Amino acid sequence: MTDITRLEEQIAHLTRTVDDLSEIVARQEKELAVLTRRMHMVMERVATREVDSGGTVPLADERPPHW
Repeated sequence: MTDITRLEEQIAHLTRTVDDLSEIVARQEKELAVLTRRMHMVMERVATREVDSGGTVPLADERPPHW
């Protein structure tokens, strides 16, 4: 096997690896966007329930005691 052939095979392998990783990153980006939207929806529901149950400040807006 010549050096050029070996290099071409390595380039093909690396190109495939980069393509695979790119697909994985794109899929994870979509999943992260969905999970972020869902988290915000849950936080809004919890804040609404807190206010509806007589709470004065939703937990998401409350400052920690050390501030």
